[in-house]
Formats: sequence, structure tokens, C-alpha cells
Amino acid sequence: MRVPYFLITMLIIILSVSGCTQDDLDQSDSSLYTLNNTNNSPIVSENSTTIKRTDSDSPNVEVRGKCYKVVDGDTIDVEGIGRIRFVGVNTPERGESGYLSAKNFVKNKCLGKMVGLDIDDDKNKDKYRRTLAVVYVDGVNLNQELLKKGYAEVMYIPPSEFNPYRWT
Repeated sequence: MRVPYFLITMLIIILSVSGCTQDDLDQSDSSLYTLNNTNNSPIVSENSTTIKRTDSDSPNVEVRGKCYKVVDGDTIDVEGIGRIRFVGVNTPERGESGYLSAKNFVKNKCLGKMVGLDIDDDKNKDKYRRTLAVVYVDGVNLNQELLKKGYAEVMYIPPSEFNPYRWT
């Protein structure tokens, strides 16, 4: 008598789980892009926006979203995309000289604004699963601006489609 109840219960569980859609799953930033993406195009959540070039955008912008948090001078959080690491640059860490200046520069430039991202096609995630990208605000390459204004140093880690030495 217990076997039919067990089978019915299992059937209900299986059917309810199989009805789960991708939208029901937690889509943290680690699930948005794959490291071994064979066609070199990012897999983007439906909350991000694929954009076409406008006068204020770089022709290389692939996606864009609103910056809702500045973690430090080279890391931000973007709605619908996740944690973004500015590729090719390195700013001072917490407790180091220049940390607040770099972080405040990025806050002033992009916090609460729409940012465009050119995601590194050769390696789109770092070891912490952050998306590696060039960040554009109002058509300006913010990675390059960090270098030009002295808030960051070049940090080139191959493979990368970007050569930050050309930005200095």
C-alpha cells in the first residue's frame, strides 16, 4: 500500500521539477557567460540589453546595463549582467594609497548610469568569475581613462583581445 503513494509522490516531484524554466533558476553573474564559448559571442541574461551603436557608444559595445554598485576602482556591478572586472587595468586595493581616489573616480563616472560593455572575446571571465570587459560611459573607454588619469596601471594577462598598452 505504501509503494503506490511513494510512486505518486515521486511522480509529482519529477513533474514539478521538470516544469522549472530557466527564468526560475538563480542567474548569478557566474552563469551569464561561459569560458569555453566556441562561437565567441557572450551568453547574456534577458535582463541585459544588446544594443546597436549610437553616437555616444563605442562600435564595440556588446551589452549594456545600469551600474548599481562600485566595488573598487576596477570592479563594478551591472544590472542584468553581474560583476564586471575592467580588463587590462589594475587599481589600488583597499588600504593602499590611491584606492579611494580610483573608486571615487569610477563612482562619479558610472554609478547609477547606463554603461556599455565590450566583453573580452578571448577570455571573458577571470579566476573569480567576474566578467572581463572594457567599460564605456557616454562613449568613453573608462579603462583607458583610469590609465590616462593615473588611477590605474596596465595589467595585461593573455589571452585577451585587448592591448591596454595602446591606451596609454
